[in-house]
Amino acid sequence: MRSLLLSALLVCAASVSADKKKGKPVEPIYALPEPDALPTAPLPDNRLPGAPELRTIIRHTVSKQQGIDVSHYQGNINWERVAREDNVHFVYIKATEGAGLVDDCYLRNLYGAKRVGLPVGSYHFFSPSVSALVQLQNFRSNVDPRQQDLIPIVDVEKRGKGSLAGFQRSLREFLIGVEKTYGVKPIIYTGVNFYAKYLEGQFTGYRFMVARYAEEFPGLCEDVPIVLWQYSSTSYVDGIRGHVDRSVFLDRYSVADIMLPTSGRR
Repeated sequence: MRSLLLSALLVCAASVSADKKKGKPVEPIYALPEPDALPTAPLPDNRLPGAPELRTIIRHTVSKQQGIDVSHYQGNINWERVAREDNVHFVYIKATEGAGLVDDCYLRNLYGAKRVGLPVGSYHFFSPSVSALVQLQNFRSNVDPRQQDLIPIVDVEKRGKGSLAGFQRSLREFLIGVEKTYGVKPIIYTGVNFYAKYLEGQFTGYRFMVARYAEEFPGLCEDVPIVLWQYSSTSYVDGIRGHVDRSVFLDRYSVADIMLPTSGRR
């Protein structure tokens, strides 16, 4: 076997030598690979655009002034006992909802809280399925500006089945109507998630009362003023049977910041 291989190599060498003598170019048995093209000079690194935060990081401070909001769910309230509570500095009372609903205890609560000297305001529960003008008529017919101490609140918790643009347009119409009636922009009450889904970017000119039942302060997805944080729906207050919502002022805000201007009470 080795002699045969050696003979073959000698024959191949003789053939190559003969080709050289005849002046023929020698074809290589193995071709070397072509070198890779040199890469162009690298471009400088470009800074990637920053990813937006899902929620703005807001560091709040809590005021000592707290308040409550009530409706017919609290039943008959003993306002004299409520007024003796050290941490009840204001009261918001449900007045109306939708087209024609008036809270059963609205006037009783309004007169009772005012009688004991607590600053009082009223709120309307906004219904996305009812015309803004019809709801405005319901609210104005039952909430006399002369009986109010605090800026009205519009409770916005339901989205409805229509288009988002239609919902936002109707809510804006209602808010503008309240402002014309009471001489001040109302405060919007809503939740963190609801704001991110349905209100973001559309109502930045308003102040907010935000519900968040947790230890963390509420932070919305954009920088809008949060005046009040409703931090509990299961609080107890002397004079009220069962649970009641409790709110606290954030940052520099106080009762003075939610007082209805004198012009709005005429």
